[in-house]
Amino acid sequence: MSLQEQLKSLSEKIKQYRDEARVQLHLAREDVRDEWDDLEKDMERFRNKMDKILHDADDASQEARQTVQKLGEDLKTGYQNIREKLK
Repeated sequence: MSLQEQLKSLSEKIKQYRDEARVQLHLAREDVRDEWDDLEKDMERFRNKMDKILHDADDASQEARQTVQKLGEDLKTGYQNIREKLK
């Protein structure tokens, strides 16, 4: 699987977790809402970096790719944690 395919797959999984968490968010306690707000800021950073890498895929450095991959994995974990807290 190419890096672009991996990033797209990660992005789709993040979107799925995010959507599921958003549906349950209205039931959340205030501390979970704060965590959500922080993740939303990180999500915006992830989108911007991913768009840049996908747009400039040939020129993107390995370090930039790893940074986006790490940020994406952290976001996925963060949204998973929120989903678990809301169950």
